[in-house]
Amino acid sequence: MKPSLVLVCLLSHVAVSLSSGSSTLRDYHSGSPSIKGAAADKAVVKERWTTLPPIALGPRQEHVTLALNTSYLGVLGGITPFTTTNNTTSFNTTGLLQLYSLHTRKWLTASPAPEALNHPNAAVIRGEVYLLGGLYDRQDGSYPGSPRSYVYDPATDKWTSLPNLPESDTARGSAAMGVYKDIIYLAGGMSLLPLDPKFGVQQSVDTVSAFNTTSGQWITLPEEARTLPGRRDHAGAAVHNGVFYVLGGRDRGQVNVRGDVFALDLNHLEEGWVVKKGKMPTPRGGISAALVKGKVYTFGGEGNPAPGSDGVFDQVEAYDVAEDSWTKLEKMKSPRHGTSAVAIRDSIYIPGGGVKQGGAPVDTFDAFSP
Repeated sequence: MKPSLVLVCLLSHVAVSLSSGSSTLRDYHSGSPSIKGAAADKAVVKERWTTLPPIALGPRQEHVTLALNTSYLGVLGGITPFTTTNNTTSFNTTGLLQLYSLHTRKWLTASPAPEALNHPNAAVIRGEVYLLGGLYDRQDGSYPGSPRSYVYDPATDKWTSLPNLPESDTARGSAAMGVYKDIIYLAGGMSLLPLDPKFGVQQSVDTVSAFNTTSGQWITLPEEARTLPGRRDHAGAAVHNGVFYVLGGRDRGQVNVRGDVFALDLNHLEEGWVVKKGKMPTPRGGISAALVKGKVYTFGGEGNPAPGSDGVFDQVEAYDVAEDSWTKLEKMKSPRHGTSAVAIRDSIYIPGGGVKQGGAPVDTFDAFSP
């Protein structure tokens, strides 16, 4: 997301009514029919790109998309647009949590997060949503990192506070997220997103943190695993066969894109991070990424210098983790950045995002079939 004085964001996690085509949270708890098998998937994603119902409550950007199970995905946090009194567009930071049923193709609204965050760091383990910080609106022209953490239980529709991220680990948002066994890993991220130039440049970090969901505590990683080979935020991420991959991203600014792939063996943390030989064909930050059958698919991104691109990449490129190689695929039908992808039963779902460099949220929702 690009800094701009017009991004005077207001903290907002006000309850909102459901729009037409949405359902109540009762539908989630009642156990709507699950999507099972490839045949059910094809009923949802019929082509390479499939257009799905737009996000029910309107455009969203800089959020996180989560797979709660094989039937529901969630969209948490981010920014939403509003029109100011002088008829310009500005943005709210939100704690809104919306769920989407792959079976009914309807949206429903859950309890909002206790804190409104954009660029949230979140992951799902055992069906619960762990929100481990993000960026908040300080109301002074900047988005600094928040160390506050929470867990959401869909069974009760309630959020519970967790221990804050330790001060030594740097509060941040836009971290690359990985899940292995009962531990959530946060790699890199951004500790400050300045909207006003007086706050300087975007602050990318190389810090790696880990939260144990069984003990409910932050844990200390071996020294070799605590730091990425370089600062990164807005990167893609995936865990495959016990290896955590961080792909692309950027360093202190949306145009400072990177194409490296970093890898960490989570069973041998003491061996530290390695830089893979395979580089992204198109270095990009602000991407969304998801893993399907040993390949990490990366979509879109921000910082494209090409004329007519509005600063947005339309590339789709897949990284084969076994071969350490990349393949270029057909481009996005609706190029975006600042969104988040999730794979459910071999289909990849991409709700929202921005269509221009900086803040330009849309409610577009589509799915990709590898």
